[in-house]
Amino acid sequence: METKETKENILGTASVEQLMIKFSVPSIVAMLVSALYNIVDQFFIGQTVGYLGNAATNIAFPFTTSCLAFSLLLGIGGASCFNLNMGRGKKDKAPFYVGNSAMLLFCSGLVLMAATLLFLRPMLRLFGAPEDVLPYAVDYVSITALGFPFLVFTVGGCHLVRADGAPNISMLVNLTGAVINTVLDALFVMNFHMGMKGAAIATVIGQVVSSVLVFVYLTRYKTVHIGLEHLRPQWKVITEILSIGMASFFNQLAMMLVRWC
Repeated sequence: METKETKENILGTASVEQLMIKFSVPSIVAMLVSALYNIVDQFFIGQTVGYLGNAATNIAFPFTTSCLAFSLLLGIGGASCFNLNMGRGKKDKAPFYVGNSAMLLFCSGLVLMAATLLFLRPMLRLFGAPEDVLPYAVDYVSITALGFPFLVFTVGGCHLVRADGAPNISMLVNLTGAVINTVLDALFVMNFHMGMKGAAIATVIGQVVSSVLVFVYLTRYKTVHIGLEHLRPQWKVITEILSIGMASFFNQLAMMLVRWC
């Protein structure tokens, strides 16, 4: 019987045409679904809170973009290093890139959460929140910040899932979070009249569920076994992850600056 250690990754066996279809379609769907988080929040907040609430979610956008930047830095970096080492036949070394990446993803989310909560009002003012919008932005971001570790882990972790040859699982993770967010938005904002806080809570719950799905998959990785020993930080592994993911990190930050300016 084939074990986790002996299963082959389709990235090393399937044809380019097959891989293009298998990976591109789920990735496109996942990106479209990810956009629903902000669209759904905007819709329900606009219907109940009004234009000041919509303005608050736009002010909060740089926080989300910062989370995405770290997700790309560590997720793409870890996934790329994993696949490179698998291609070189270094199956004993490859799991450390997944483990270190997963650990760094969650820890960076914790740092972003702490920084946001500590300097919330100054940062919101820096991002252009006027006084009439500030209370709505504080209500929204003070709660969504609690979900930053789960957001960063989910987005970056989905790259690790795809690196294992499972793009459909990555798409399912995004779909699940988006559906939960939409349903809870309708419940909390429209039915319970919880306003900005309701939309924020719905977003965080969707992110938590998605992150749990990613975590469960990582414990059942197909091509290699990911154990606790692979979570132990290794400087050489971390520097390789950062060197490959750096381009995507700066590209995401540049997009934020263009929108902000």
